[in-house]
Amino acid sequence: MVGRNAARSRRAALTALGALVLTALPGAASAAPPPAPGPLPTATQTLGADRPSAQVLAALVRDLRLTPEQAADRLANEAEAGTRAGLLRNTLGERFGGAWVSGPGAEELTVATTDAADKAAIEAQGARAAVVRRNLGELSEVQRRLDAAAARTDTARTPVWYVDVKTNRVVVRAASQAAATDFAKAAGVPAGDLGVRVEQGRPRVLADLVGGDAYYIDDQARCSIGFSVTKDQQQGFATAGHCGKPGSTTVGADQKTAQGTFQASSFPGKDMAWVQTNADWTATPAVKGENNQKVEIAGSVEALVGASVCRSGSTTGWHCGTVQQHDTSVSYAEGTVDGLTETTVCAEPGDSGGPYVSGSQAQGTTSGGSGDCTSGGTTFYQPINATLGDFGLTLKTTSATAGAPATEDDTADDAWVAGRVYQAGVTVTRAGVTYRCLQNHQAQGAWSPESTPALWQRA
Repeated sequence: MVGRNAARSRRAALTALGALVLTALPGAASAAPPPAPGPLPTATQTLGADRPSAQVLAALVRDLRLTPEQAADRLANEAEAGTRAGLLRNTLGERFGGAWVSGPGAEELTVATTDAADKAAIEAQGARAAVVRRNLGELSEVQRRLDAAAARTDTARTPVWYVDVKTNRVVVRAASQAAATDFAKAAGVPAGDLGVRVEQGRPRVLADLVGGDAYYIDDQARCSIGFSVTKDQQQGFATAGHCGKPGSTTVGADQKTAQGTFQASSFPGKDMAWVQTNADWTATPAVKGENNQKVEIAGSVEALVGASVCRSGSTTGWHCGTVQQHDTSVSYAEGTVDGLTETTVCAEPGDSGGPYVSGSQAQGTTSGGSGDCTSGGTTFYQPINATLGDFGLTLKTTSATAGAPATEDDTADDAWVAGRVYQAGVTVTRAGVTYRCLQNHQAQGAWSPESTPALWQRA
């Protein structure tokens, strides 16, 4: 593990190298952007990793068994790694096989490629190169075939499947090897193309009690507030879809104060919902940390595999772990949910709907899991960017207060628009310049492409 000063020097050097080393890769943009009027913020600054919450640091020290210095370095390293991985993803194109961070302080970034010729250029970005057989698109196609098969076959004995970028395989968790083989056959996928982890138990949704700030649904069930959101002039919060259906009413934690109504909800398939609150409730860019202290949310930039993530829940409190993989499909007893993220964070019944945070970036809302916070467990969350995009919501953040000035082309179909959810690789125009997205996120008012090289690359 490098020390804090060494880590800072390394990150600064990598930031300076960013626009240069990519020219060694086929297809890299050769034109440098025009000089900015002043120094642009680094990824660490854009994502708020240079001013981490004391609640996040303390939980990382406790749950990941880090020193305070390692915890602080980890958040900064994760922020910078996301940008470097995005730059390489855009340049590698179809050769990209995934990216992940590792090490106590997330000091090592690995980027996978299907072409060994890319190795030198990947290493020039300060990353370790892994040469793999299949690109991310090919792996995702295998998962989609499994998803389709899950709609017509019983998946009780094959409850989880996902793309594992570290092993360059689609992995199925099954009660037996035979169950995995049958599932692969139903999907038309050669059994040899899958990795199989034999383990017992099936994830369950966690709606019995409450996570985060409590709320009650139709005087029958309790769940938790995830993140504050707005839609036009309406205020509310995002939560788990299995907590309520459209039209269900909610009250606050005291079980008396009228709160709001479910406006939209998806479950199974997805596990997302949003509740519109009444005028007595105000959306804030905060979630509950340890001892009721607040953690401020600055955005929704998606964390890499291997990055740290913390969860808030009233049943078990504030706990941290790491992201294991994105785009996980989980077969609950109620039905299959696709597109979840798996973590090593523990949870118990009552933590459903609560927020997951990586540094100051919103990640998702608790869906379900297995195990507990005594013996350890696995949890899955519904990514918040999908919820925001599907329901047309805007995340309440500290970054939205300073808006970017409008430009002449802001009405164009491909114009960058604050509040829109962008996926890595898409392009936008801003002031006549084309930019390519580096990391999945919802655009904040202060995050226009020309001022955030952590999130956008000049195309």
